Amino acid sequence: MPVGTQGTVKALTPANLVEVGAEIILGNTYHLYLRPGHNLIEEMGGLHKFMGWDRPVLTDSGGYQVFSLGELRKITEDGVRFQSHIDGSYHVITPETSISIQESLGSDIMMCFDECPPYSADYDYVKNSLDMTTRWARRCKQSKKNDSGALFGIIQGGMYGNLRKSSAEDIIDIGFDGYAIGGLSVGETKPLMYEMVEVATPLMPDDKPRYLMGVGTPEDLVECVGRGVDMFDCVMPTRNARNGMLFTSSGRVSIKNRRYERDSGPVEEGCRCYTCINFSRAYLRHLYMAKEILSSILNTVHNVHYYISLINNIRKAIEQDSFKDFRKQFYQLRGAPVN
Repeated sequence: MPVGTQGTVKALTPANLVEVGAEIILGNTYHLYLRPGHNLIEEMGGLHKFMGWDRPVLTDSGGYQVFSLGELRKITEDGVRFQSHIDGSYHVITPETSISIQESLGSDIMMCFDECPPYSADYDYVKNSLDMTTRWARRCKQSKKNDSGALFGIIQGGMYGNLRKSSAEDIIDIGFDGYAIGGLSVGETKPLMYEMVEVATPLMPDDKPRYLMGVGTPEDLVECVGRGVDMFDCVMPTRNARNGMLFTSSGRVSIKNRRYERDSGPVEEGCRCYTCINFSRAYLRHLYMAKEILSSILNTVHNVHYYISLINNIRKAIEQDSFKDFRKQFYQLRGAPVN
C-alpha cells in the first residue's frame, strides 16, 4: 500500500497511482485529525472524495505517530495526551476517538488504537503495554458504529516471542476483520524482525488478511510473504525516490551517481513504467542534480511501480506453486546468497 499520510501520496496524483497499479493506499488518523481536521474532511464528503481517490483507503490509528512524539506525549489507561508537532497545542486521542475520527474519514479499513513500545523497552514495560493495547482493542471494537468499514486488530509484544504469542491469542480472541503485526521495524535487526513475524503468523487465521505494518525493503516483502504476510505499507519507495534512490530487480540505483551522467538507458531494462518507457538515467540524474520537481515525480512513479510489480509477481509465483524458485531468482539477480 503506497503511503498517503496526509491524504496524498507524495509526488503522485491519483491518476498516477491508478496507472502504476495501486489498489489501496494508506492514510493517517493523527495527521489528518490535526490538519485539515477530520470534521472538515467529513463535511467535504469524506477522504475518498476529498483527495479524488475512488479505491480503498486504510487509515492507521495514529498509535505509531503518537509513539514517535517521545516526550511530547503522555500515555494513560484512557488514551494518549500529546502536543501537536505543528503548533504545540494539546490533544487527547482515546480508542473511542480514534475510531470516531476514522469513521468520519470514511476509511475502508480502520486500525485499532494501540501503543507501540520502543525497541529498547524491557519485558515488564512491553507486557503492561500489550495488556493495555488489548484493552484498547476491545474498546475500539465496542465503539465502532459503521458496519461498512473493516476493523483490524494489532498484535504487539515487542521483541519477546512469548509476549507476541500472548498478544496474538488475545487479539484474535476478540475477533476482527483482519490482523496486523505492529511494533516492528523500530530499530531491531532483520533476523529478529523475521523471528517475531514467524511467531505471530502461524497463530493468525488463514481466512483473514495478515498485515505487517511499516515494512519494508523489497527483501522484507519477499521474506515476510514467505512467512505468511499478505499486506504491507512503507514510505520507503516514495521517500527513497525523492532522495534519488531507485529500486530495480538487480538492486538499488543511486541516480545522483556521476556514472549515469551519459547513460542513455532506462532505470531498468524491461520495466513498463512511464518513467522507464520515456526517460533515460542521464535525464533523471540531470533532474535530480538540478533539484527539479519532476525528479521526485518520475522517480516515485518508478519506485511505486517496482514495488507493486514485485508484489504482483510474488502473487503469481504463489498461484503457480513456484514461490521458492521465485525467491531464489530474486536473490540471484541481486548477486546475493540465498539462505
